Amino acid sequence: MKFQAAIFDMDGLLLDTERVCMRVFKQACATTNQPFHEEVYLSIIGCNSATIEKIFRQAYGEHYETVHDEWRVNYNAIVKHQAIPLKEGVIELLSWLKENNVPIAVATSTHRDVATFKLKLAGLDHYFDNLTCGCEVSHGKPDPEIYLLAAQRLGVNPANCLAFEDSNNGVRSAVAANMTTYQIPDLVEPSEEVKALGHQIVPSLSQVLAQLKQQ
Repeated sequence: MKFQAAIFDMDGLLLDTERVCMRVFKQACATTNQPFHEEVYLSIIGCNSATIEKIFRQAYGEHYETVHDEWRVNYNAIVKHQAIPLKEGVIELLSWLKENNVPIAVATSTHRDVATFKLKLAGLDHYFDNLTCGCEVSHGKPDPEIYLLAAQRLGVNPANCLAFEDSNNGVRSAVAANMTTYQIPDLVEPSEEVKALGHQIVPSLSQVLAQLKQQ
């Protein structure tokens, strides 16, 4: 094969979590009598917790703690106890990679304890050789640090890795790490700036698998 490893984002790419997360955030805004700023919310997709906090503190000011606490408590109550639905083609692609002895990792902005719960409940944890999380890097996506660390843990040159992302922030991260990047958009469509990066944009992981099989 032309690649030696595959690295996946998690939320919005493997798991259909972004819609759940946004719904719970909307509810938190309603409960705390705060406005739901959709553009602000969509801008945090793919970011780690430190970046999310910075963006939300600017948007909600003194009300940040109240909104955030309501959001996280209710969100964790769901994702730590319920299996989040998988996105189209996930099992088929991961199984094919395993059958071809391709090392697989996750590079997610989510904190490790929450990410571990999500993958286990979804029945995906056994597919991955390692898990690299936003809490383990100094600079979150769109910085390439998390993808570079994931590749290092696999023992593979980043240039020989495939990366799979849904968000614009994640794509910037993977491309900056010099990985062959596929974007499968979820809640946010690729911006013109991101499209100019020259990566592949496809509607589903099923289509990615079809392409890889042809190579």
